[in-house]
Amino acid sequence: MKHVHFSLWAGAVLLLAASFACKGPKVRAEFIPQAPDYADAAMWYHVDADSLGTGGDVFYVVSTWEKDWMTPDSALSHYADVWDAGQREHMATEIRKVAAYMAPGNRFWAPYYRHTTIEAWDTQNEDTIYRRTRLSMEDVCKAFDHFLAARDTTRPFVIAGFSQGGLAMVELLKHMDDRAYSHLAAAYVLGYKVTVADMAACSHIRPAQGEEDTGVTICYNTVKDVKYAKSIIAGSDICINPVNWRTDAEPAVLHDTITVTVSPEHHVLVVTGYSGSEYPPHKDLINVGDIHSCEPWLYSECLRQNIGKRIQAWKKGR
Repeated sequence: MKHVHFSLWAGAVLLLAASFACKGPKVRAEFIPQAPDYADAAMWYHVDADSLGTGGDVFYVVSTWEKDWMTPDSALSHYADVWDAGQREHMATEIRKVAAYMAPGNRFWAPYYRHTTIEAWDTQNEDTIYRRTRLSMEDVCKAFDHFLAARDTTRPFVIAGFSQGGLAMVELLKHMDDRAYSHLAAAYVLGYKVTVADMAACSHIRPAQGEEDTGVTICYNTVKDVKYAKSIIAGSDICINPVNWRTDAEPAVLHDTITVTVSPEHHVLVVTGYSGSEYPPHKDLINVGDIHSCEPWLYSECLRQNIGKRIQAWKKGR
């Protein structure tokens, strides 16, 4: 009898718990936006500024622009929706500014992709970021394959990306085959990390040593002091100074007032004479002692010149 009484009591508890659960808030389904169709011109920002055919091709991947958002039926999305004109315009805000200095003399392509929202990065958890960004990186690799198929394969090309786009550069170097890599003038990882593990996994990742070596990877992150480097973004094992193109601690002066120096021990750029105050901090992740948001802009003239030099160096080497 005691066993029967216990069973009845346990059953009542379970029914009561189920009743409360039914009255609780609904668990929101996750919405994954439709994949891009890279045969559709609307999925690209493209500029052909090489009327003489003497330049190279540039493939650029944009950084993080979207926050988690809700569909009209209350489903949560962790990804940008490339079919939403407003979200494409957010990405185009950055792409237009980058194209202003990377496109002249070249043919420039930038895909819209389902980039992972900022909330994944806010966790500063490698597993969460890796899991969420797999879909984003698949989009980038598909876009890159379309770019390779569409371009003139006698020309050199450059790949470049900022922040989440920098992660995409590392993934593209692992993704591209040897034939594509043989046409790579350089890969620019702006505001993201390249690790020993990345280099061990991919022979295409070779750190740049100077201003005109080709087939190399350029990587840097900017901080006011090495103590501010965020490992989730700036925990890099390589770094080069985009002002003097050195990997040692020889300082370089930018715009007459800004000193930029590599910390060979920490593999970051340390800047003085520049506050980066125009970039508001985001939680404890970016622009808090580091100057993450400056990476494509502070050195834009240096990058413009260097892209041209590496493209021409590739042609001379052929």
